[in-house]
Amino acid sequence: MPPTMAPISDPKIAFAYLRPACVLLTREPTVTNVETLNAQLKEVSDAALQQLQEYVLYPLRFVLKVPGLKKNKLVQAVAEAMSHILENTCVQSWETLHDLFSELTLCLCSPTNPGKPADTSEELKLAVLRCLDALLHAAYGDIVFKLFEPIMLPELGTAISLLLALGEKEKSRDIQAAALKCLQALTVQCDCAQEHVVPSSEERRAIGSTMASALPGITMAVARIITGDLRQGHVVTVRAIKVWSTTVGLVMEDSQLQTSEPWKTPSAELGRIAQLVVHRTQDWVKNTVGKLSVLLRKIISCTSAHQHWRVRLEMVELADHLLARCSQSLGECVGPLLEALIGAVNDEEPRVRERCEAALREVSQRNQSHSSSHAQTFTDVLSENLHCLATSLPRLMRTSDDQKKLFVLSVFLGYLKVLGPFISVVLTSAAHLQRISKALMQVLELDVMDVRIVEERSYSSTIETSSTSQDSFTAHTQRKHFLYFTDEKIYSVLMEICRLLGYYGNIYLLTDHFLDLYRQSSAYRKQAAMVLNEIIRGAAGIDVAIEGWSLEGEGRRHSATQEDLKATVVSVMEEYTSLNNWHLITVSEETDKDRQDQQLLSPPRLFSISNSHVSSSNANTLQVILPSVDSPSPASSTSTIHQLNSNIWQLCIQLEGIACFAQALGLDFRPLLMTSLYPVMEKAGEETLLVSQAALGSMWDISKACGYLSLKELINENSDYLLNDISLNLQRLSQHPQAPRVLTVMLTHSDCSLLPLVRDIVQDVLMALDLSYDHTAALFCSVLHTLMKALARWFPSRFIRTSELSRPKQTSADQEVLNKGIGIEEDNNEGLEVPPPTEHENIDGPDVKAELPSHLSITKDVMERCIHLLSDPSLRLRLKVLDVLELCVCVLSEMEDELLPMAHRCWPALLQRLTADDPLAVLRAFRVLCTLGETCGDFLRRRVSKEILPRLSSSLAQQAPISAKAGPVYSHTLAYKLQLAVLQGLGSLCQRLDLGEADLDVVCEACLPYLSCRQPIRLQDACLSVFRHLIQVDPDTYWFTLNELHCPSSYIPPHPDLQPVQLNGMGRPRDEYSDNVLKLLREEFGSVAATVDQPVKP
Repeated sequence: MPPTMAPISDPKIAFAYLRPACVLLTREPTVTNVETLNAQLKEVSDAALQQLQEYVLYPLRFVLKVPGLKKNKLVQAVAEAMSHILENTCVQSWETLHDLFSELTLCLCSPTNPGKPADTSEELKLAVLRCLDALLHAAYGDIVFKLFEPIMLPELGTAISLLLALGEKEKSRDIQAAALKCLQALTVQCDCAQEHVVPSSEERRAIGSTMASALPGITMAVARIITGDLRQGHVVTVRAIKVWSTTVGLVMEDSQLQTSEPWKTPSAELGRIAQLVVHRTQDWVKNTVGKLSVLLRKIISCTSAHQHWRVRLEMVELADHLLARCSQSLGECVGPLLEALIGAVNDEEPRVRERCEAALREVSQRNQSHSSSHAQTFTDVLSENLHCLATSLPRLMRTSDDQKKLFVLSVFLGYLKVLGPFISVVLTSAAHLQRISKALMQVLELDVMDVRIVEERSYSSTIETSSTSQDSFTAHTQRKHFLYFTDEKIYSVLMEICRLLGYYGNIYLLTDHFLDLYRQSSAYRKQAAMVLNEIIRGAAGIDVAIEGWSLEGEGRRHSATQEDLKATVVSVMEEYTSLNNWHLITVSEETDKDRQDQQLLSPPRLFSISNSHVSSSNANTLQVILPSVDSPSPASSTSTIHQLNSNIWQLCIQLEGIACFAQALGLDFRPLLMTSLYPVMEKAGEETLLVSQAALGSMWDISKACGYLSLKELINENSDYLLNDISLNLQRLSQHPQAPRVLTVMLTHSDCSLLPLVRDIVQDVLMALDLSYDHTAALFCSVLHTLMKALARWFPSRFIRTSELSRPKQTSADQEVLNKGIGIEEDNNEGLEVPPPTEHENIDGPDVKAELPSHLSITKDVMERCIHLLSDPSLRLRLKVLDVLELCVCVLSEMEDELLPMAHRCWPALLQRLTADDPLAVLRAFRVLCTLGETCGDFLRRRVSKEILPRLSSSLAQQAPISAKAGPVYSHTLAYKLQLAVLQGLGSLCQRLDLGEADLDVVCEACLPYLSCRQPIRLQDACLSVFRHLIQVDPDTYWFTLNELHCPSSYIPPHPDLQPVQLNGMGRPRDEYSDNVLKLLREEFGSVAATVDQPVKP
């Protein structure tokens, strides 16, 4: 690469070097000659080029002045060459500036219609615009201000019209941006990195006076560009906003308009041009501001929520610029400008937020620097804008899209942040407080028509999943659905507004006002509760973004002391937990008996009210339990889904509120637990899923706020007065039907340390059940179920038997029952090893039975009640009792001497459930039987063999042909579920009971049809599990049985004299049983392939 030559710095040498090219271009104006001259110009230094400026510009200007049409390429080359000269030199002559300005303007306009741009190439337009921009920047000294003399108005107007047309109509973004940049430079408002002439106040006044004539055209055209097609890109929009801002700021500047401008009569030399001159009188200013206000509102509405952050940043710059320069002149526009500025306070882009905060800080400082009347006026403007926005907020939330709604609410929040401590002053105005509160009530209206809210049910097993961690329930918490918005960001902004009101406002004034709204109308109750919750959180300073740019310059606030917070919390919480607002109907009405049935559906799943047996749905879970089923229900039977959902959401919001109060007070909330924890635990045991989830969430927040590590610690530390309330309320159950639910929640979330405390309560529950089981069985059975689940969790059983007695198989069934039931030893007991008495034992003394541990004693008492309730007419109650019975068996399994007599006592009732009951009860009873088999072992052998196996085998055999022919829908039937449950439990039951050969043969015959590949796949798998257990009991028998069905191998005798082995399954073709038989033989007896054609070993 050749070394770069130094530029020519000697003007004489430069002249000699450039002269041939200039002469040639004058004689032959071609593109090549222009490009040659341009290349040579780049080899001349700036200083030399400055001295030769007029000389080198002449041939280029001559080319433009040649009459006739010129090629676009030629004009483009000339513009590029002139751009190089102007970018590196200064124009010191007005004549040169004027002539070049006129010539370049002519290059842009159409020959036939000078008011419109020429139909030329985009490259040519871009080159001419670049040249024009360079010319305006090259003007030296004060010659540029001669452009703004009245005599120049026609030429200036033409240039402005052309630039606006190019900026608005062109499709090329580059041309649009270049035209707008030229327009900005033309008004001496360019913001590029080059050095610019800074006009004096008089010169600025002259420019403003001249540009006033073009202000309507510029503002309207540029407003159209700003609000135009989004596809034009953010660069064009940003440049257009700058032009609008600088032009309006120049013409409407306070410093120019406040001083009276002497009116000079235009000279006669101007002629008709004098009509173009504008005198900026007060009337003109007033009319102009009115029109600018319309355009400004349109611009703000289109750009404040623009997708690109640079556009939003430029809008902040516009608002700051105009408020700084024109706040007095643009009186009518101050409101929209503040709205635009405040709307960016919560912008998602940090750079926009930071610039907005700086602008607001400057606004605050400017108003403080003025007299107090100015500051008061500014506060009045803000409060008036806030009032107007609150008035229009409901309408905007109903008619706008989510993006617009978010912006409007951000503006609302911004006003509050800017007002800061002045909020408390503004809210003392009844009009402002009323308008703001009613706006919040309407905007926060919930959509309560979703049927899923009221139909979802929770049960103790569902609640237990949330007892270990706080995250487990938050993942399933239902999101609130509002009538007028769906975006979660909108809800977040609304809550922040409420917190800011609480932070800066008077806590007593706000809580009293919103409690009045809460009491006045049920339509406002949920919204008022939401607002109250966040107000108290805000008053405590929770989740409040404190900024340092409020009107007072610092984030000072009207502080609420801890005593104020506590007094407010107590009053609000008393209102929440009052009888009318806490004990709300959350499920539909039904007869009391059907209500009990619905409560006792055992599987932990969502239950739809549409599936209940009575179409009118079931009774209020919080209603007073009536002494008679025939008594009329006090609540209306016409509760609609709308009303029920509304009640559910109200309870959820109030529960969230109690959690908020705990967060606000922290450890100071502990004394209030005596009045608040019991009601919250009532709702944690609620059937409605949303309410129970909200209550559990509230309990977690309370425990965290009060310094407890878990729900267990929260309950254990406060168990004394909780149990006292439960004990008292159990004595007045008709007035306090929720007491058993509180006990259920305590048992679910506590540990075994609670057992000594609840023992007396459990006895009270059992006594109450004995005295009025007709009316309370459903309620108390749920408590007993939770109690037994807790005991099973606290005292896990290993199914270890305490003794193994060897008995002859010939013992009669009655004798075996007697021996086991009453504990009499058999005569044939030589195999027993009786341990020698210890030194502390009194051998001669009477046998004294050791006292049972508390959990076993309670379990026995519960099991006694289950035996009696197993014959209850209600199916669902029987299902629940069977569940409780199964848990009792598990808990008692650690002490066989107690379990076996109880198993003997419950057998007749259990047998009825197994043999003569609804299929659902049979299914559940068989599960209990399997558990008894696991824990009691051969104690049940003869009972099962005589009374159960024949019926189960017969049922399996009858259903096998049906299930083999059934389609996929069959798997949803109760018959299928019963088949599956029996097959899944039968194998282990047979093995555990050590059944005899005859019984096993019966089971085998019943299960063989289920090895067919035509059976549903899950029934085949369950049948395979049966045979795996049977093979463990007697491998040889079932090897033979399987090979009789299908034998994959042939066996050769080891000696010719021996008879060949013949099995019925040999030689059979592949059939429906082959796959499962081969699978069992391969898994349990080794590889099938290894035995093919092998001799039989002797």
